[in-house]
Amino acid sequence: MTAHTGIAVVTGAGTGIGRATALALLREGYAVALAGRRAEPLEETRRLAGEQADQALVVPTDVGRAESVEALFRQVEGRYGRLDLLFNNAGTGAPPVPMDELDPAQWQAVVDANLTGPFLCTRQAFRIMRKQDPMGGRIINNGSISAQVPRPFSAAYTATKHAITGLTKSTSLDGRRFNIACGQIDIGNAATDMTAVMRKGVPQPNGEIAPEPVMDVEHVAQAVVQMAALPLDANVQFMTIMATKMPFIGRG
Repeated sequence: MTAHTGIAVVTGAGTGIGRATALALLREGYAVALAGRRAEPLEETRRLAGEQADQALVVPTDVGRAESVEALFRQVEGRYGRLDLLFNNAGTGAPPVPMDELDPAQWQAVVDANLTGPFLCTRQAFRIMRKQDPMGGRIINNGSISAQVPRPFSAAYTATKHAITGLTKSTSLDGRRFNIACGQIDIGNAATDMTAVMRKGVPQPNGEIAPEPVMDVEHVAQAVVQMAALPLDANVQFMTIMATKMPFIGRG
């Protein structure tokens, strides 16, 4: 077996933060399982890896479905025999509408992707990490700035991201005896396709529409790499990385 810095799973690896982080981990010498709903963007991520492409494993996965997540981790364990890092990054939002206009099906889709998905992935990671030798590993959750404060018309997204903070804390506590570290990165206005609207203008708490500064997504990727590089006896429990001038501090 080829020696690696480690074996990683990145969810939502076909676009945005997930793609940038997967590529950064590949450059650092990780073997990375690229998980996401659609095969084509995952294959594009692998192509973008260039010389490291052979260290990327494409596994189309619906993180909200237990059987799909189980198949992902079976494939990773079968190929590599262990797991060192899970980046729970996949997520989605609902239409920005008043709460009484949000369809319950839209709410449930966000819960499935943003909360149930990280739980299902964490559950499978635990099963591998607690029994491997050496025992342990690291789990990093993408909490988002919305894990701290909401935007207008974001009940489903904000509720699930607040819940991720609880999952992070529970994972940290329950993981101690198994040498499993868990941290959370809360990201504000990284420049991706998902945040392209920020430059045009988004609703503010006072009802105005205003453009917001963004930052290069590569800074987020490097922050995750930094968290992942720590030995398992050290942990970044919570990190907030954001565009310096975004209207977060002082919001409201």
